[in-house]
Amino acid sequence: MKKIVLKLSCVDKRGIVGAVGECIAKQGGNIVESGQFVDAEHGRFFMRVCFQTPPEMTISSFRQAFAEVATRYEMEWDLFDLAVKPRVLIMVSQLGHCLNDLLYRHSTEQLPMELVGIVSNHETFRRRVEHEGIAFHHLPITPETKVQQEARLLDLVSEQAVDLVILARYMQVLTDELSTRLAGRVINIHHSFLPSFKGARPYHQAHDRGVKLIGATAHYVTAELDEGPIIEQGICRVDHTATASDMVAIGRDTECQVLAKAVKLHLEHRVLLNGHRTIVFS
Repeated sequence: MKKIVLKLSCVDKRGIVGAVGECIAKQGGNIVESGQFVDAEHGRFFMRVCFQTPPEMTISSFRQAFAEVATRYEMEWDLFDLAVKPRVLIMVSQLGHCLNDLLYRHSTEQLPMELVGIVSNHETFRRRVEHEGIAFHHLPITPETKVQQEARLLDLVSEQAVDLVILARYMQVLTDELSTRLAGRVINIHHSFLPSFKGARPYHQAHDRGVKLIGATAHYVTAELDEGPIIEQGICRVDHTATASDMVAIGRDTECQVLAKAVKLHLEHRVLLNGHRTIVFS
């Protein structure tokens, strides 16, 4: 049997859960996982349902059957076949901890994705990536070439039918236009010291100030730098014995774990956008 995920949101009304369940049952589906949430402040309902299908059911046939329910409740909704792995493109600069972690998790099938390529503005990881048999695309960035290279990136996303772009410590700010074109399809990772410690060597700045918590935030990219909807966060406590180098190492480990968790949640279609926030059915 296939497993299908249905994600939806709409104005909160009576009978939504019953209508969804009834439709799935009438088509021969069997619900194996279900999550619901009501944003009471805005009166909006969110739902993620995973169900097994009989052999004769297709996404197309269920989409047609569910259309009446969706129209009745004015839903925003989509369907996903869990057997179809999302196509992913990773972008990196010269810090490789997140890239290496994602490559390992991909090779051990911990992340349900089809990795179609790596993009970098440096040549640093070409041999590492090509050793894995993955396409490497070098798109060097200067102020004069930024627009041209972003156009090449969009062409690559289109040609490879990319579903998700991961910024694995890609140290270039995406333009507002690119962020808008790929809205909801780009995940970034950064340390959680912002806005206190900006710029270079943030962990050294934190060490100088005696910080006791090291954290990382994974979020969707928007035109507002590092302020997109948050998917996942993590922290690790440190004390006065931690050196600046210790804090860098702990921070990078935390970044890897948080980014991988956020990516997995997205790949399993567990994240719904709710304005500037996310609903995460973990």
